Amino acid sequence: MNQTSNPAGLDKLKLRIQALRAKTIANGCTEDEALSAAAKVAELLDRHDLSLSDVELRASPCERRVFETHRKKRIPLDDCIGAIAHFCDCRVWREKNAGGENVYVFFGLGADVEVAHYLAELIDGAVRAELGRFKTSVDYGRFRHQQRHLANASFALGMVSSIADRLVALKTSRDQVNESTGRGLVVLKTSVVDVELDKLDLKLRTTRSTSRTVSMTAYEAGGAAGASLAINPGLVGTQSGTTRRGS
Repeated sequence: MNQTSNPAGLDKLKLRIQALRAKTIANGCTEDEALSAAAKVAELLDRHDLSLSDVELRASPCERRVFETHRKKRIPLDDCIGAIAHFCDCRVWREKNAGGENVYVFFGLGADVEVAHYLAELIDGAVRAELGRFKTSVDYGRFRHQQRHLANASFALGMVSSIADRLVALKTSRDQVNESTGRGLVVLKTSVVDVELDKLDLKLRTTRSTSRTVSMTAYEAGGAAGASLAINPGLVGTQSGTTRRGS
């Protein structure tokens, strides 16, 4: 199969993602169900990559996929977006759209940017849902009114930091499994993306993270919420799915 002349495999993957996207938190499914869908997509992505030869991968075009934040200021996903891009072997940067709102641009092979966009949607929705639950908790009720903005931000930061750490660990496990096939898929894909990125001649710069005041109570609650969403990426020899710890 050659993606440039016969994109049937990529189209099939995108259709599968569209079907899973229908199972979002906004449409009534739980975070566990949403992240289980994400785990399935990761498994499908690995299968797709392994089905291609090195020649086909080198011939695969790179694409841009924009994730709209609909916000002019930072959102919790900011602290997880790099881990999402790393998990999907693509690059990401932030831009302003015509309305002055922040957008994230994923750049990489077609299947990778599609999955990255999908994971961004899922994680963004999961954080919003868990934050809503936190606001109904006894611990949240102990915060004075003027402290609640800090509590909200701290909870979200704790959750996305936890998810980011776990995505990095899962990526390492996925790479080890894929490398056991004897192919350096990650190195090959990285070289393809880097070559195409250079052609864009972008002036990208890395921004330093600034120190932030956090409520440790809320931050730790967010970390626990992120850790409780056990994502299994469906690696070889394991069963794909998502479960709550202790269940």
